[in-house]
Amino acid sequence: MSQTYQPKKRKRARSHGFLKRSATPGGVKTMQRRRRKGRSKVSV
Repeated sequence: MSQTYQPKKRKRARSHGFLKRSATPGGVKTMQRRRRKGRSKVSV
């Protein structure tokens, strides 16, 4: 068995990062929810 998760910082940032979240209405809502909840990190 090999690991299925091979982490890559750039890929992670590109798909779940701040700019990607800001670009879509749903992503903006997600960030608003997380801010309201008091998250230390809103996005990657």
